[in-house]
Amino acid sequence: MKADNGIAIVDRDETGVDKAFRADVLKGLAQRQKAIPARWFYDERGSQLFEDITKQPEYYPTRAETEILRDRGSEFAELVGPDRAVVEFGSGSSVKTPLLLEAVAPGAYVPLDISGEFLRQSAAALSEKFPGLPVHPVEADFMRKVELPDEVEQLRKLGFFPGSTIGNMVPRTAVDLLRSMRATMGADEGQLPMLLIGMDLVKDREVLEAAYADEQDVTAEFNCNLLHRINRELDGTIPTEKFEHRAIWNDDFARIEMHLLATEAVDFEVSGKRFSMAKGDTIHTENSHKFTRRSANTLLLAGGWTPLKRWTDAEKRFSLILAQATEQRDAP
Repeated sequence: MKADNGIAIVDRDETGVDKAFRADVLKGLAQRQKAIPARWFYDERGSQLFEDITKQPEYYPTRAETEILRDRGSEFAELVGPDRAVVEFGSGSSVKTPLLLEAVAPGAYVPLDISGEFLRQSAAALSEKFPGLPVHPVEADFMRKVELPDEVEQLRKLGFFPGSTIGNMVPRTAVDLLRSMRATMGADEGQLPMLLIGMDLVKDREVLEAAYADEQDVTAEFNCNLLHRINRELDGTIPTEKFEHRAIWNDDFARIEMHLLATEAVDFEVSGKRFSMAKGDTIHTENSHKFTRRSANTLLLAGGWTPLKRWTDAEKRFSLILAQATEQRDAP
């Protein structure tokens, strides 16, 4: 379904609540290890807080990725070619997205995001910065196949998925997303789509944990905002003051885990359902997997993408990978 302005509408109930948000929260809180998918961080406040996180001195990924985009633009342009529709999976960053758009001279820009208000704001800012570029924002959950606007149907596609957001997902979910990206961008009239994707790299534990527990507690506020969103949108009664942010490195799974830890026993309701947590119990809110060259390539190949070129920043903290959709062939 689309509104008059061309922005797709997220499936909401009669009270205006995103049905998928309610379903994910209720399912996650009912588990023994409570867990809520990280994509629900990004209401308007959460999106603003994440922008603030990227400016913290401990949070290196944005600076490292921006360095690559700034320094390697001519290489992107040569490999990608002009006039593609850049399909960004997530609202455009005020810094990173313009660097890519300036480099590759696209024919159109299509940001996809579940947070409608933040999507519209970022799309408006980019339209102002690039007045001759057609911008077609689509409010949608890009974890599933998304119908792109008719205006870009005939254009070759370049997917853009910066920030190592792919690392927020367990491998099977990440593979599903990569496959849905391929489905969203289609076959491009015989021209296979490309994907420029950010992946954070394995490094010292101290550096990783500091990046997710900054001294100004912006990441803590970002994590706790999820509880405020649940209370506001799902008639929750969660005592937010009785939860604390935790970020730990799990070496077995090569990932940073973010949790909301109950500092004492709590009882609360969400959408009319009751839940209890003991002191020390947590709600697992985010994974941030870190990659080696081999694990990154393995993930892309499993998702239907063939790596073409890989770049890292000068300190080799972060990578950007250009991949092309693997040609689908009938089995012999």
